[in-house]
Amino acid sequence: MAKNGKRMRAAREKVDPNTHVSIAEAVRVVKENATAKFDETIEISINLNVDPRHADQNVRGVVALPNGTGKDVRIAVFAKDEKADEAREAGADVVGSDDLAAAIEGGEINFDRVIATPDMMPVVGRLGKVLGPRGLMPNPKLGSVTNDVRAAVEAAKSGEVQYRVEKLGIIHAGIGKASFSEGQIRENLDAFLGAVLKAKPSGVKGTYVQKLALTSTMGPGVRFDMNDLTGSTQEAAE
Repeated sequence: MAKNGKRMRAAREKVDPNTHVSIAEAVRVVKENATAKFDETIEISINLNVDPRHADQNVRGVVALPNGTGKDVRIAVFAKDEKADEAREAGADVVGSDDLAAAIEGGEINFDRVIATPDMMPVVGRLGKVLGPRGLMPNPKLGSVTNDVRAAVEAAKSGEVQYRVEKLGIIHAGIGKASFSEGQIRENLDAFLGAVLKAKPSGVKGTYVQKLALTSTMGPGVRFDMNDLTGSTQEAAE
């Protein structure tokens, strides 16, 4: 713990929290400071000018990152019969129906994403108090309630990321690993930002994106300059 704390302090000394840098510089600095013995996750934090208490400003969505997340995503699928077989063939880690619901109610939540066929939603609905707070509740708008379970599982396994704004108007998401090249991180970052900006609620007044920061699991946050966004991306942020 002391060694990690010393590493973190040393990394923070290299970063001025009040300075905004270019996106390219933010990516470089974050990679440079990701010195833990494990492959740290590269994370983005976005402060939005929205009030999630209003349904029309509850920004959420899903985006396929061009270079994946670098994470082995465990998928649970609620399905029966041939749809259950499709899910298993596509690589789902846990597949079931009432038995899966009972396991979850018993505290067995060893997965990162839940997908369900529409006919299974009455069963899944009973798990709202368990799955909802963890951001695991299937949602048709995010493609996680579907009859095409094969495509949904394959997309989730290949690097699809779901995002949702938190109470204070902040979105956090992992967009890659420290072992990724700067170019791969930048491509994933651009794709993620593009999706969030495209999801801008029509009722937002003023600047939509207020702050942007990039960090790694054990590293300091690096704020990058909104002016580095280009073209239609910058217009969407305003």
